[in-house]
Amino acid sequence: MVGGGQLARMTHEAGIPLGIRFKLLSDTPQDSAAQVVGDVVIGDYRDLDTLREFARGCDVITFDHEHVPTEHLRALEADGIPVRPGPDALVHAQDKGVMRARLEAIGAPCPRHRLVSDPADVERFAAELGGGQAPDGFPVVLKTVRGGYDGKGVWVVRSSKEAAEPFRAGVPVLAEEKVDFVRELAANIVRSPHGQAVAYPVVESVQVDGVCDTVIAPAPDLDEKLAGQAQQLALRIARELGVVGHLAVELFETADGRILVNELAMRPHNSGHWTQDGAITSQFANHVRAVLDLPLGDPRPRARWTVMANVLGGDYPDMYHAYLHCMARDPQLKIHMYGKDVKPGRKVGHVNTYGDDLADVRERAAHAAGYLRGTITE
Repeated sequence: MVGGGQLARMTHEAGIPLGIRFKLLSDTPQDSAAQVVGDVVIGDYRDLDTLREFARGCDVITFDHEHVPTEHLRALEADGIPVRPGPDALVHAQDKGVMRARLEAIGAPCPRHRLVSDPADVERFAAELGGGQAPDGFPVVLKTVRGGYDGKGVWVVRSSKEAAEPFRAGVPVLAEEKVDFVRELAANIVRSPHGQAVAYPVVESVQVDGVCDTVIAPAPDLDEKLAGQAQQLALRIARELGVVGHLAVELFETADGRILVNELAMRPHNSGHWTQDGAITSQFANHVRAVLDLPLGDPRPRARWTVMANVLGGDYPDMYHAYLHCMARDPQLKIHMYGKDVKPGRKVGHVNTYGDDLADVRERAAHAAGYLRGTITE
């Protein structure tokens, strides 16, 4: 697996019961997965020679992020190394411009969009929208086509004067309409090389300051027909793009009852962390099965409701006593910490709670995440 973050850490954990030998390419020995994986290579994934040396002897290469250069992945495939997902699929998660063009070509519902060249072009795009939230078409969402995540590389601008910042990076910029949505959803599916696929329940993803805070599985009060449409859409995107492994399709649910594709991620995803404790087969276990072309596991939920809450870095260094409190208060609580240094706003772990009463399950998750962060002290 290329990338040493928490996704690799949890994917490695899922492969242990199957006796899978796991090799990791990590930036530093301190990375989350590098702390627990036995076979670790420290190197730069952007260097082709490093990638080739790392891949020697591997049965398959997969990823915990989308940042490996597309041309390097093509070179690995030319060397005979199976890459899953392959570069022809992964480029749609790497480049938002490519993603939008392909989704549009296959008829997937998306916000109105186009690539823009400068602030004046943003103003022209806003005018093309017309009839938006303001008479001039603003506000507009601007995104750098590569490299953004967790709210980075995304701007909401209300005039052409506010639109200068995205162009300073010198990379293409995608403009999108600001969707009038009621909430964000995610459809998670897993697909194997021979085309077997499974779909998890559609979840609600609650964002705070552009970062995922809470995931509720399944999404409360979601119309069954719309949920089915979201699952079918994710399965169709995976098939059309040739995705192998886990695919997260982040969606907007609009005020008028539609779904629109926001982003794609071709790896285990934050919106699927609930599956570790809330599904018969987790996203991590199914990703491992998929990239090795093993039969996929049952994605059905174990409980009526499962809630995941991210633990963000705060000012509470005494994790041992935090564990004492959280575990004693809620013996059913599942805590997953990533071994990361604590920094304000950084994802350092998550908790999962489950049960039959949604209000109770949400409160337990929020309390545990807040206590581990230090924002709740009783």
